[in-house]
Amino acid sequence: MGSPISPVIANFYMEDFVMKTIKQTTNKPACWYRYVDDTFVIWPHGKEKITDFLNHLNGIHNNIQFTMEIEDEGHLPFLDIDIYRKTDGSLGHRVYRKTTHTSLYLHQKSHHHPANKQTVLSSLVQRATALCDQESLATELTFLTHVFKQNVYRHQQMQRAMKPATRTIKTEDKPISTAYLPYTQITYGRISRMLAKYNSRVSPYHPGKYPATCHRPRTHQD
Repeated sequence: MGSPISPVIANFYMEDFVMKTIKQTTNKPACWYRYVDDTFVIWPHGKEKITDFLNHLNGIHNNIQFTMEIEDEGHLPFLDIDIYRKTDGSLGHRVYRKTTHTSLYLHQKSHHHPANKQTVLSSLVQRATALCDQESLATELTFLTHVFKQNVYRHQQMQRAMKPATRTIKTEDKPISTAYLPYTQITYGRISRMLAKYNSRVSPYHPGKYPATCHRPRTHQD
């Protein structure tokens, strides 16, 4: 997998492998959704015949072997999603967490840029919105509120994450330059406010990621 094209070729091969394998079997899955090496399958032919199907998959190529995890008490984890069976027989989905999950994230009092801390909250809220169905979203947001409090975030920070701003930035508001500086809590803020008066933005400097210099966008005059 060292070559950049290797994942593409592997993906093409697996698509062809699955199509030929399913075509050769009598009992076929109702759906087959694959993401890299994880596959979600709905099997309508009973538990007795699913083992035969697994053996059929593993008998095609010695170097391509599948393992199987089946629904347990109406729940089946797939990637970061807990797919569960509702009382009416339909399927719901919500965020899945392992039993070892600790709810420990970037602490509010840690020495990081405030934008990094706010991103942690916003990312978790966006993840909940993307993975939860309407019946599970309220419960997930309540859980996240408890997690944010556990990590000592303020009410204002939590509200900002729950209701992200949608303000449109005008062209004249865009900074004309960006300065990358190491983050120090007092000095960084003072320099940011000073450069903001001249429509310049300050971004935290991470060694190896950004140059520790000021950058001005090129124009036609350059």
